[in-house]
Amino acid sequence: MEPLRRDRNFLLFWVVQGLSFAGDSFTYVALPLLVLEATGSVLQMGLLTGTAGAAWLVVGVFAGVVVDRFDRRRLMIMADVARAVLYGIVPLVWLFDPQVWVLYVVMPLGAAFGMLSQVAYVTAIPSLVGKERVTEANGALSATYASAGIAGPLLAGVVSGLLGPAAAIGIDAATFAIAAVGMAFVRLRSARTATGAAGVPWRSFAVGARFLWRHPTLRSLTLLLAGVLFLTYGLTDVFIYYLKHDLGRTDGTVGYVLAIAALGTVAAGMTVAALRRRLGFGACWIGAYAIGGLAIAGLGRAGVVPVIAGLIAVYVFCQGVAGTCSMSLRQQVTPDELLGRVTSAFWTIHFLPGPIGAALLTAAVARFGVPAMTLVVGSLLVVVAAVGALTPVRVRHPEAAPAEA
Repeated sequence: MEPLRRDRNFLLFWVVQGLSFAGDSFTYVALPLLVLEATGSVLQMGLLTGTAGAAWLVVGVFAGVVVDRFDRRRLMIMADVARAVLYGIVPLVWLFDPQVWVLYVVMPLGAAFGMLSQVAYVTAIPSLVGKERVTEANGALSATYASAGIAGPLLAGVVSGLLGPAAAIGIDAATFAIAAVGMAFVRLRSARTATGAAGVPWRSFAVGARFLWRHPTLRSLTLLLAGVLFLTYGLTDVFIYYLKHDLGRTDGTVGYVLAIAALGTVAAGMTVAALRRRLGFGACWIGAYAIGGLAIAGLGRAGVVPVIAGLIAVYVFCQGVAGTCSMSLRQQVTPDELLGRVTSAFWTIHFLPGPIGAALLTAAVARFGVPAMTLVVGSLLVVVAAVGALTPVRVRHPEAAPAEA
């Protein structure tokens, strides 16, 4: 079998999406810094994260049917162009008269197009490499994107310190524009259009949700990850607030810490395929959240920047292993003509508590402090892993399990 690195379409897709991710990591760092700079409030950071997450969820109801019905490559190009325009508005507004309300318009719209792009991205991978190689491809893509994510936060911290966070968001807009051009040259193998994807979006969404419910492992994963997202959706805001507010560090330090943490995703991408072959799905997923929970539990009491960076890297590694295993399983067991609807149903259902969790977590941090809340969140993640050990998630090869009638 030809190595993936010799596949032209896969390589181009790899580079284009890596560029987009590198730019996205600018906003990942710059947006919370911009809100904190403008308002000084961790609660405002959480509210904006929650608002963007709510838009992500609303579009999730429609994204699957759209992706299954229309050309996936063109949808990804359209989403990149839209985000280039939207994120380009932020530095223009900040140049003349900074207005925080603009972020509450731009970021939810950007998140909505991001959901559409992400669903199309997941469904495109089997068309690029075949279902038998999706774990290998996902691991390679994840490692490369994380490598880009190392440079992104570093540069974002430097740019934010020199020119302001708004300028870093402007760089993100430019990378989306370049990614849209590059994606125009990617070719996907033809996929069968889902004739049942037309009609009322809620019914098409229900098709994806029904498939998830009928597969024992996917059903358990969806419910468990709803709890995980409720606990963790606001953690990036908490990390940045802890470094800036509690420890008094600079924007550059925030960038360095998140760049070091991204090494965890690199390591996950490079090792996840081998880990899953050796240990099986269940051990990888359950072990990842148990170890990640312990890392978060100790983070708030570390107090030393290198230790904080290391603990976040451990957590990010665990997230990468569990997330890649989860995505690969969905790609393996779902018929191609259903993959968009199943993906959007999976993300929408398990992301549903995320925006609420982000708002509640940041409000709790403002009242009780980072050390107390990271201990709570980390302990509950360990509980989620323990519950997972009592469900079909523990199975070594869930891709071989048939869906229930």
